[in-house]
Amino acid sequence: MTQIAEKVLTTQEVVARFTELAQQEKWFEIQDELFAEDVRSIEPAGSPYMDDAFGKTAVRKKADEFVSRIEAVHRVYTSAPIVTGNHIAVARETDITVRPHGRIQMNEIMLYEVKDGKIILEQFFY
Repeated sequence: MTQIAEKVLTTQEVVARFTELAQQEKWFEIQDELFAEDVRSIEPAGSPYMDDAFGKTAVRKKADEFVSRIEAVHRVYTSAPIVTGNHIAVARETDITVRPHGRIQMNEIMLYEVKDGKIILEQFFY
């Protein structure tokens, strides 16, 4: 049986697809298409909103759980990416109402690391 090797994306190709999807607020598609199976998702120490997660399934569960608690989206904004080497950074501003926290305004830096054509790390600073 012949296996077809999956094309390994360059960091620039990952950035292009990430940007296209992020500007459309398609964060789950970013996870599905661009995250490695062993991706790590790291929150600031002591975050009241979410915990860290390790592995694509756990990261998706973390995101699903958070999104399920959003009661209203008042404003969202994602900047164009800054790219250096294998790292991508974007600024993200959100004004949302989330159970049980109420309305929160979050200004954060979202940092991603790419290896072998996949995102292996997302880390949030807020």
